[in-house]
Amino acid sequence: MCTITLEYNPCDALARRKLALLLATGLFIQKDFQIDEPTADELQEHREMREAMLAHSRNSMSHVIARYL
Repeated sequence: MCTITLEYNPCDALARRKLALLLATGLFIQKDFQIDEPTADELQEHREMREAMLAHSRNSMSHVIARYL
């Protein structure tokens, strides 16, 4: 199965009718979309990666920054 994501103006009557007709064919189904909240482990991993990137950035750019100070 393939997934299609549609965006439309819910105030547009024509868009709502066309979507209803498309779903009424039975060829397509509507699924609820839920955003998964990151777990505590994922948040911690993200923080560690961010800190490592910032530390590396400071080290690799220190000679450039020193030149302009």
